[in-house]
Amino acid sequence: MSKRAYNFNAGPAALPLEVLQQAQEELVDYRGIGMSLMEISHRSKEYEAVNAETQQLLKDLLGIPEGYKVLFLQGGASTQFAMIPLNFLSEGKVGAYVHTGSWAEKAIKEAELIGQTAIAAETKPGTLSIPALSEIQIPENAAYLHITSNETIAGTQYQEYPDTGSVPLIADMSSDILSHPFDVSKFGLIYAGAQKNLGPSGVTVVIIREDLLEKANKKLPTMLRYSVHAKNDSLYNTPPAYSVYIVNLVLKWLTKLGGLEAVAKLNKEKTDLLYDVFDNSGGFYEGLAEKGSRSTMNVTWKLKDEELEKKFIQEFPSQGFIGLKGHRSVGHLRASTYNAVPYEACKALADFLKDFQQRNG
Repeated sequence: MSKRAYNFNAGPAALPLEVLQQAQEELVDYRGIGMSLMEISHRSKEYEAVNAETQQLLKDLLGIPEGYKVLFLQGGASTQFAMIPLNFLSEGKVGAYVHTGSWAEKAIKEAELIGQTAIAAETKPGTLSIPALSEIQIPENAAYLHITSNETIAGTQYQEYPDTGSVPLIADMSSDILSHPFDVSKFGLIYAGAQKNLGPSGVTVVIIREDLLEKANKKLPTMLRYSVHAKNDSLYNTPPAYSVYIVNLVLKWLTKLGGLEAVAKLNKEKTDLLYDVFDNSGGFYEGLAEKGSRSTMNVTWKLKDEELEKKFIQEFPSQGFIGLKGHRSVGHLRASTYNAVPYEACKALADFLKDFQQRNG
């Protein structure tokens, strides 16, 4: 097999090699049924088994308590930006949002089309950081508080989550779900596009507390109602069957690695390799996110001057690195170090960073 690229893409992103290899083995003939999983009915016992097992694997890995439903939807996190206010933002209520960057802003703008919103806290101007939990002010008439747990573009991540009392806490965890253990019971709803830590694009995971299903707006188009998908076990319409199957394999891979505590330890070791290079470079490299808000999923940085940065961007592809250019809205550089990015890739990048400084410092 040809050498695999060091894939630091932000999404769609790296998948575990052994998952890809198993999918390759089962692509044409899924477990002896004479068909690919992509060809069979979503009402078949084979697919229903995949659907049920994938839900259970996620419940086990995240320690999801009783009283929650796991849904497999379509439309990405971007559709969730609208579904959440459509379902929960009733007359006289406001959707409260913590504004931490580009993805939080997208969620806020979508909600503003639907109802009243309020900014409960926001990142300090001129910084890439997560506001202190003590700064979050939840309005009395809040329908929910929405946070973006990891800002993919900025490279910032919550280190702990707010306690919102009786106000449901909703989180976009698209880019850091399954990267570390956390208490699901603090949340009313969690959603995540799959294409970073869960699997390929095409499926969006929603974890929703059952009491919210009962309170949700019942006068919405069918496909926009969480209650419809929950009642039909995510099988109301044809699901993204193959994407769910790959999520199933990824969840088994994570379980085999030792679960989320083992994954969190590995993720920290991977990103420490890079942050240590920045912090010990004497200003040659500078991490963009404030230290207390640094992400273990998206590492953002810049070089000490523009010409060096251009040279770095020209050089890294020849060394086998993919996806290191920063998002067009921020520029500079970014390495997305999701669960499936191996330690060896981060070590190779850290070594390249040191070598580049030695040659150009």
